[in-house]
Amino acid sequence: MSFQTGHVGLNVTDLDKSKEFYTRVFGFTLAGESHEDGRRYAFLTQDGTLVLTLWQQSAGRFEAARPGLHHLSFQVADLDAVRRAETVIREVGATLYHDGVVPHREGASSGGVFFADPDGIRLEIFAPDGAGDRPAPSSEAPTCGFF
Repeated sequence: MSFQTGHVGLNVTDLDKSKEFYTRVFGFTLAGESHEDGRRYAFLTQDGTLVLTLWQQSAGRFEAARPGLHHLSFQVADLDAVRRAETVIREVGATLYHDGVVPHREGASSGGVFFADPDGIRLEIFAPDGAGDRPAPSSEAPTCGFF
């Protein structure tokens, strides 16, 4: 038996704000949603495949110190795609954890941008190579550790 990740479901505090963020930053398409009070959700797709579901079922902000999701990572083809995403991330005013594109660790060619969504959920957009000419934020820990 083998497994691969299917879609990811995230609890959000403001569905409209999160829909705008994820469709703008990632280019996802809204494939369906519920406006029913107490049962608000949205299905976001890419190329017709469900990637992310947003559920308006929470209050407060993401807490990294609690068990659960550490961060959500998305791979793109190359560093140019990461840079295009970074431009949008800066336009929407999202929190960036490092100043732009950084490698996953010192000497690694893979790297990306590390940021947070409107609820503080930690996100990463990375490319498998092309970032090796930049210094890593820490020489002692992986960048995707959000240390």
